[in-house]
Amino acid sequence: MNATNFRMPARRLATVAVATALVAAGPAALAHATEDQGRASAVVLRTGLNVSLLNKSVNVPLAVALNEVRAPQSAQQTALTATLDGVDGGKPFTVLGAEVAEAKATVSEGKAEASTRLAHAKLHVPGLPLLSLIEVEQVTSRATCVAGEKPVASSNLLGSVTALGKRVTLTPSGPVEVKVPGVGEVRLDLSQSETTTRTAAATALELTVSVNPLDLNVAEVEGTVTLAKATCEAPAVQAPPPSEPAPEVKPQGGTAEAGLAETGGSSMTPYLAGGAAVLLLAGGAAVALARRRAKN
Repeated sequence: MNATNFRMPARRLATVAVATALVAAGPAALAHATEDQGRASAVVLRTGLNVSLLNKSVNVPLAVALNEVRAPQSAQQTALTATLDGVDGGKPFTVLGAEVAEAKATVSEGKAEASTRLAHAKLHVPGLPLLSLIEVEQVTSRATCVAGEKPVASSNLLGSVTALGKRVTLTPSGPVEVKVPGVGEVRLDLSQSETTTRTAAATALELTVSVNPLDLNVAEVEGTVTLAKATCEAPAVQAPPPSEPAPEVKPQGGTAEAGLAETGGSSMTPYLAGGAAVLLLAGGAAVALARRRAKN
């Protein structure tokens, strides 16, 4: 019976072993590997609104995300509009339109970073096709997480903001509420950011919306709207590999002499043994010659 053995290279075998161990350990181990690598995410617009049609006969969730990206794999999106179907008589409804809408997330060695930028944007909700829920000139956000360093989060509001047709002045001191009779109200929170030892998050604008327009086919729109959000989680700090001690090297002469000492010999033993053998041969030859002469 013939048997054939196939041997896998050591490096490939080690890689397969690690991958097999992660799969066997399940999602928890895979998530831990991602956390060690770091994470980042960015989104230009995210809505969590609920649209109730007239007399609240039908509730339609308005969940839209524009340019939402995530990393470890580097990603970037620049779509300029977000639309929704099924809430405007079957026609596509434009939730957000902008001249610039960028979201970027990257994870490189020892660093995770995310950023967003939104410029000249108008946000609409069903029932108010002509009146913008909010208009912004420019908002940005950025989150940076470096392994072993304190994470950083920042957001900026550049230019004017208009909510339900009214010019709004936002300050870091607290939220601003805009109320329009017969239309509804919007609460705006400016530039929220938070950090921990390994994570950072920045949001340029957070809106709490309650719109109830009269004489329209939409009874109520409620929920939240997030503009320009960036988050990150720093990669784990990599510990330096332990240094291996240098192998001890002994002189060959010392080793040989030590071996001879254990057996009771020394470095002169081979020469003495050789000399004894020569003398023994010479003695034997002399005895043989003497016997031959005696016989003669």
